[in-house]
Amino acid sequence: MSISPYFLDLRSAYQSEVDDLRFDSEGRDVLHQRLAGKRQEIGFLVQMMDISPEMVAVVFHQGFDFTGKAVMEQLLTHDADGFPAWSSLAGSFKLKPWAEDLAQIVLQAPGGDRFMTLTAGLEYMAGLPDSVAGSIVRIEDEDEDEDEDENEDGDAEGEEGLVIFEDDGEGEGSGDARARREAGADWLVQQGFDHKD
Repeated sequence: MSISPYFLDLRSAYQSEVDDLRFDSEGRDVLHQRLAGKRQEIGFLVQMMDISPEMVAVVFHQGFDFTGKAVMEQLLTHDADGFPAWSSLAGSFKLKPWAEDLAQIVLQAPGGDRFMTLTAGLEYMAGLPDSVAGSIVRIEDEDEDEDEDENEDGDAEGEEGLVIFEDDGEGEGSGDARARREAGADWLVQQGFDHKD
């Protein structure tokens, strides 16, 4: 199973967002309550779909029941500019009733179709077992290592495995990810959460 660098980058940000919401300062699992609160703010959150997609996509966490593995795995091979239409994923999953209501709101917003396709991909990856999710990254790194070994004499600094995360100036780069994290942190502070250092 191959996966695009775009989805790999957002998978990490999405998982971090879920992890940040999961526990309160006393270590209690409050994910359900926090997600319920965010879902009530969907009208505001749609404004952040382009800036911090992982912060908005998390409102759909555990809202998909996936049935079409092949279609979803094909989706994960796409980069940001090659997404299939939301309607093309029909039959690959079923939305829970509350998620269907949220999706109708999102789909009315500019870019909502593309965002829902992205969200489906993120949720599909979030549901993969850790052993499978971990092997996805390693497979991509191994492919990059083999390409580097064939085309170069080697890299003294050993950076071949990092090539998949480099910013080529197209799509999501480390600067964009940092901007998303900073915007997300600012929003959380406005909601009354402590600022993360």
